[in-house]
Amino acid sequence: MRMINRYGSASLAAFLLAGVASAAMAQDAAPAPQDPREARIEQLEAAVQQLSAEVEDLKRGQAAQIQTIEDAAQKIPPPPSVNTTFVNGRPTLASADGKFSATLHGVMQLDTGAVDQRGPGPLATDLRRDGPAIGSSAANTDALHARNLKDGTLFRRARLGVDGTAFGDFDYRVLLDFGGSGVENAGQLYETWLQYSGFRPLRVRIGAFAPAIGLDDQASTNGMPFIERAGSSDAARNLAAGDTRLAAQLFGYGDHWFASAAVTGRTVGVINTGTASATPATYGDQLGFVGRVAATPLHGKDWLVHLGVHGSYVDRPANTSGPSVAATGSTPVTSATVAFNDTPEQRIDGTKLVDTGKIDARHAGTVGFEVAVQKQNVLLQGEYEYLAVDRSDPGLSSPDFSGFYVSGSWVITGETRKYNTATAAFDAPPVAHPFNPKAGTWGAFELAARYSDLDLNYHQGVRGTAGPADAVRGGDQSIWTAGVNWYLSPIVRFVVDYQHVKISRLSPNATNFNTPVGAQIGQSYDAVVVRSQVAF
Repeated sequence: MRMINRYGSASLAAFLLAGVASAAMAQDAAPAPQDPREARIEQLEAAVQQLSAEVEDLKRGQAAQIQTIEDAAQKIPPPPSVNTTFVNGRPTLASADGKFSATLHGVMQLDTGAVDQRGPGPLATDLRRDGPAIGSSAANTDALHARNLKDGTLFRRARLGVDGTAFGDFDYRVLLDFGGSGVENAGQLYETWLQYSGFRPLRVRIGAFAPAIGLDDQASTNGMPFIERAGSSDAARNLAAGDTRLAAQLFGYGDHWFASAAVTGRTVGVINTGTASATPATYGDQLGFVGRVAATPLHGKDWLVHLGVHGSYVDRPANTSGPSVAATGSTPVTSATVAFNDTPEQRIDGTKLVDTGKIDARHAGTVGFEVAVQKQNVLLQGEYEYLAVDRSDPGLSSPDFSGFYVSGSWVITGETRKYNTATAAFDAPPVAHPFNPKAGTWGAFELAARYSDLDLNYHQGVRGTAGPADAVRGGDQSIWTAGVNWYLSPIVRFVVDYQHVKISRLSPNATNFNTPVGAQIGQSYDAVVVRSQVAF
């Protein structure tokens, strides 16, 4: 009985322990309820992972785009470098390959002068006159001015512009001038041209410029030994060449030769005048031709001989008034005209004391000869000009005129004027020792002298009588000039010119010139002109 009870108690205890264990195991197997904060954290972690993946994709896309841009940039050539220089004071911008350049130019020439002239007397006894000889009227003949030439100052040249090279073979220039003769200009298109140089040694130029027509003509006004060109040179160049001429020119040059040929038209007028037309209205612009050949056939280390010939031909003179007839009213005569004249080799007073006036013309032309000899720092040169007009009136003979000059210069400080092969003319001497008193240097000094003569008379007749029907009493002008040039640096110069001027001229028309028939209306006087110049 005790045994049964003992076994019964043990069984009951085992049963109870098994139930407890089963309950405990059932309790452990059931899932515990989840905390809401843990679920939110899991959602945030998933969003961060998705955002990280998107950022990585964006980085890979940007990297690809950057690489594409870098690859394209490597295919683009770098921009050319630009060099800035100041050779002889001229500011120049140029590309490293030399295909593009631009040089800034500026010129200031201030002339100050005085004339030593006999004082003016009464018009009835003081017969000094100026004015055109043909086609004039009392209203446009200044009977007073020639008796009292002006002293004073003048900006002879005041220029600003740029020139250079484009695309290697093209050259260009744009230059404005505000200077003048007697008075300054409001503004003038002095030079504007385009040149192709790809056919070297030949070049082609078109625009507004001064075609080559002589040794004096082609020398730069910034370096001429005198303040102005000789009167004969100016008279010849102004027929079909000269400043501001519209032209097309073919030219070429080498070490010892130069040749050019040009077709020319009218000169460019004053710009910005506010008038309806910048140039006078005409019935026909002038058509002309200009040519020049020059060489240095004899030359050595420090010497050379220059020879040249040049000329111009006007096939169609400008017509400013339309059809006209001769004085008889029966012989048709063109109203196209030409004229030769000059201001006596200084421009403070713009009076032209020798002037053929307007001559009716079918054609006109000039022929010139040039010679120069240079030995080290001494230069001698001269030119002769022949001028002719083919009159349109068959009842009158055709006039011809002539002029010449001879000059010499000596650079006493030893520098030598450079012979410029591109123009077949002489440039200013270099300045070996620019002005610097602290260093004891004073620049370069040059002495110069010239005699010039321009004869614009044709069948002038005898003093005190009326001239023949075909007479042209343009006058004869002879000038002695002595000059001193002081080159302080390549861009600064002072010039002093002393002139003795003699004008011989018979009155072309007693009525218009308010004189007795055939009276002597010329004169003699002296003048001193000082030029202050900055040019680069």
